[in-house]
Amino acid sequence: MKTTATHDLVKDSYADMLKDAQEKQSCCASSPAARLAGYEDTEKHSEAAGASFGCGNPLAFAGVKAGDTVLDLGSGAGLDLLLAAERTGPSGQVIGVDMTDEMIAAAQQNAARAGFDNIDVRRGLIEDLPVQDASVDWVISNCVINLSPDKPAVFREISRVMKPGAHFSISDIVVGELPGWIRESAAAWSACVAGAISEEAYLQGLRDAGLVDVAVTERLVYDACQLRAILSEDIPGLDLGCDQIEALLQEYSGEVWSAKFSGRKPD
Repeated sequence: MKTTATHDLVKDSYADMLKDAQEKQSCCASSPAARLAGYEDTEKHSEAAGASFGCGNPLAFAGVKAGDTVLDLGSGAGLDLLLAAERTGPSGQVIGVDMTDEMIAAAQQNAARAGFDNIDVRRGLIEDLPVQDASVDWVISNCVINLSPDKPAVFREISRVMKPGAHFSISDIVVGELPGWIRESAAAWSACVAGAISEEAYLQGLRDAGLVDVAVTERLVYDACQLRAILSEDIPGLDLGCDQIEALLQEYSGEVWSAKFSGRKPD
């Protein structure tokens, strides 16, 4: 898919994702088991949590400290912005970048509701970040980079905005072998699967951008039950019943997983 078309597809899917997460129930659909994986307590940020679609908590066990500047790629409704602001304290700064006006407005409202005045949410693309060179201590992202049609550009931008010695913590979906009809499915794109790359390619892309100590620190391999949401939409060209979908889910069980990537920019 071309860059503009892919960005438009992702933007158009946001409203449907928010609605379906709460309303859709059928034999062929369920909420992703990985949603908000790794978040122990989101009750005090329930508004942001209710509109978040994550595959892991990028801030879990991260070394963000008071006074740091944290950048969140694809900040959505702002859950990770709020959690980062709690760690940086008022002396730090938290920057969110998102391409959708709806999510930017939601994040700003959630930040105001939580009483944070050090959260700055900006409109932009993660392939061309509206952030100064060498200005952030941490880059975080939660299940967003898989949606980008130009991942090498994203990795280069991550490296560009990081200070020497800065760190990143990224949670994202990676995949093994998947059939072409899933790769071409709009539903699978919005489910963070069709655009995902392999773990090996992800690691190499970060290294090619000049980042070091790159590693996967956590993995959650999805089973058939957790993959069911991927095929919860009608897919053009496919006329499958629940039994056939269940068979496909079993066949591709273990070919999709969430991984947490960490590393740093050289001093």
